[in-house]
Amino acid sequence: MLLFSSDEVGRRQDSGLKRFCSRNILIILGFSFIMAVIALIAVGLTQNKALPENVKYGIVLDAGSSHTTLYIYKWPAEKENDTGVVNQIHECKVKGPGISQYAHKTSDLGTYLTTCMERAREVIPVSQHQETPVYLGATAGMRLLRLENERLADDVLMVVRDVLNNYPFDFRGSRIISGGEEGAYGWITINYLLGKFTKKLRWLNLLPNDHESQETYGALDLGGASTQITFVPQNQTIESPQNALYFRLYGKDYSVYTHSFLCYGKDQALLQKIAKDIQATNGIIQDPCFNLGYRRVMNVNDVYNSTCTWKYKKPLSFNQLEIQGTGDFEECQKSVITLFNTSQCPYSHCAFNKIFLPQLQGQFGAFSAYYYVMKFLNLTSEEPLSQEKMIDMIKNFCSQPWKELKMNFGDVKEKYLSEYCFSGTYIISLLQKGYHFTPDNWKTIHFMGQIRDADVGWTLGYMLNLTNMIPAEQPMSTPLSHSTYVFLMVIFSLILIAVVLIGLIVFHKPSFFRKDMV
Repeated sequence: MLLFSSDEVGRRQDSGLKRFCSRNILIILGFSFIMAVIALIAVGLTQNKALPENVKYGIVLDAGSSHTTLYIYKWPAEKENDTGVVNQIHECKVKGPGISQYAHKTSDLGTYLTTCMERAREVIPVSQHQETPVYLGATAGMRLLRLENERLADDVLMVVRDVLNNYPFDFRGSRIISGGEEGAYGWITINYLLGKFTKKLRWLNLLPNDHESQETYGALDLGGASTQITFVPQNQTIESPQNALYFRLYGKDYSVYTHSFLCYGKDQALLQKIAKDIQATNGIIQDPCFNLGYRRVMNVNDVYNSTCTWKYKKPLSFNQLEIQGTGDFEECQKSVITLFNTSQCPYSHCAFNKIFLPQLQGQFGAFSAYYYVMKFLNLTSEEPLSQEKMIDMIKNFCSQPWKELKMNFGDVKEKYLSEYCFSGTYIISLLQKGYHFTPDNWKTIHFMGQIRDADVGWTLGYMLNLTNMIPAEQPMSTPLSHSTYVFLMVIFSLILIAVVLIGLIVFHKPSFFRKDMV
């Protein structure tokens, strides 16, 4: 029997452990490597796990001259100051005319909004109802009513407030917005949705991406009772102070030109044309702006029952008039152009009716009735059409007999179908003669219905302004997103482990392993 001292036993145990580690070091390092990778991936997944949705909602009612539309918006609560995060999730068209038409029957407003407001209750979670702001903005129809009878306009708004206060939302008021506000909010909507207010950063080098133009779009809005033009004139003075607006958005200053032409929406413009044309007739108008074979009978009082046509009112020997369509684009345009008074201009450059207009610059988004009319006439292709091509297509539409149109578009309401020739001609004339778009810059006009699934119009800009979701200064943000940070940490950790592993293999000489195994 061999006896060993305690020191010898200890040395033998240390030697055995050392031999075991020497023989299995690659296995140990491999196991450690795998565990480190698993741990890093687990941390990355845990850190980047989607959190419970924390969102906010907002409701805006667009009370236009011819109809009312309800829009519901949704956005992440933690990203309120980011651009482009607001999504339109629902749209509801209220049945019936605009609220101005209820001036003498305000009791009907009690049920007017019911369907769309009940739909909003269904779309927005009950837990969010009390926190959801509701805004109603009334536009040119109510502006006209206020000019005609301020008391009636106030009565309509008061009833609307009472109705909306009965719902469980956070109602924040109904008001008539000015034409300048309508133009400005439309401009904000377009550029917010296009991401023009903030510069994107290149990945890793954190420099602005100069290849993406940050020049803002102009906004062309056409409604039933008014039309707006809004844009940023670069290196030009806005000569009429009433047409100048100043914004500071995301740390940048904007000097914006805007003007709203009341009575020059497509519906009121048509009434103006008829009121003017009726003066030289015996009650029958041969109208080139309606298709050949079309007939319409109107009460004279309906023509003059608008602030926009009062200036044409004269005593007539008849109470009814008949419109007989002849379908001629050139003659229609001659009649429409007389609505624009371009004979005098007290500024260096004017639109019409002595209104200052800077020289046009940049790209323009044309929306609302611009888009709806041109879409019906098949003139809204992604590649902008030339002025000549558009005119040719509208000419062709106006020359079609009424019978043929009714056969081809039997599902379209007669009132709308009958007025597309006038509306298309009016849009061409307004852009050409009113705003002075030429064949050279015609392709800067883009007819827009939606951007990123949100309707283009003033309502989104209105809500963004009232909820303070567009900050004056650029919000501070981390250079890299959280997911990118986790990804880079995993990659660099793997590289570090690989370097350590290779270093162990290189610096541990093979003789070291053989010596320990003896």
